[in-house]
Amino acid sequence: MNDFRFRQPGIIGAGRVAQALAVAFAPQAAAPPFLWGRTPENARTAATRVGAAAVPTIDRLMAECDIVAIAVADDALAGVVADMATVPLTKRARFIFHVSGRSGAAILEPLRDAGALTAAIHPAMTFTGDPQGEARRMAGARFAITGSTAEATAKAKHVVALLGGTAVKIAEEKRALYHAALCHASNHLVTLIAGAAGALKHAGVDDPSGLLAPLVRAALENSLGQGFAGLSGPLLRGDVQTIGGHLDALEEHSPDLLPAYRAMARATLDELKCAGATPSDRLTALDSLLAVP
Repeated sequence: MNDFRFRQPGIIGAGRVAQALAVAFAPQAAAPPFLWGRTPENARTAATRVGAAAVPTIDRLMAECDIVAIAVADDALAGVVADMATVPLTKRARFIFHVSGRSGAAILEPLRDAGALTAAIHPAMTFTGDPQGEARRMAGARFAITGSTAEATAKAKHVVALLGGTAVKIAEEKRALYHAALCHASNHLVTLIAGAAGALKHAGVDDPSGLLAPLVRAALENSLGQGFAGLSGPLLRGDVQTIGGHLDALEEHSPDLLPAYRAMARATLDELKCAGATPSDRLTALDSLLAVP
């Protein structure tokens, strides 16, 4: 395993993750990565941007690459796998993985049946269209891996190590739960901050992001370091009048934010009940206050 390197890596896809993988693979490869996409023009543009080589057919990519990464949208993955399974598998294309968060290795079963080692390798990070920067961020990132066999899992771990990341094993049946947790933490955070910024604009703040940044960064660090013990604010203190004032102000000035505020406050209240950190009489009053009308 220690001598495993990419002789000729191949990437199926032309989007943000595919481009970042091409940049990350390059230092470990004997040749520029091959890149294939269903829209040839997009594939050529992406390949030029990251120094990869666009190939005209999926057949050529499968025939010449010793490692193949599938970096397509979640909903497109099964169809791409079905297309790949119609191409005769060469001895070189022995390791095939996808980067979808929600799916494990089972979705690659047609390729495993054809003789490939298969795995899911999901980088737990965001991709915003900066392939060079994102390739650098892979070093130190966590990658959720699910292999179809022990050998495939070992290969997946080694690929992650070559990219500078840390592998975290996720069981096949827990992939959807894993992905839901990541989306809840990252995607919903964006929605939360956008809603808070909108309310601040209604309050007359010209630079909501500048005002929020120190507070939110401190809250994030506290949460990551201390878990729920990092909570502060009026719900923890049981300040019923303060929360009531929030609800009234949101209803008057930012009604679109009110359902999300109420839902998150109730979720926080449920955790407080379990923790027992707030007086029970105040929890009861807050529970009544936050009930959906």
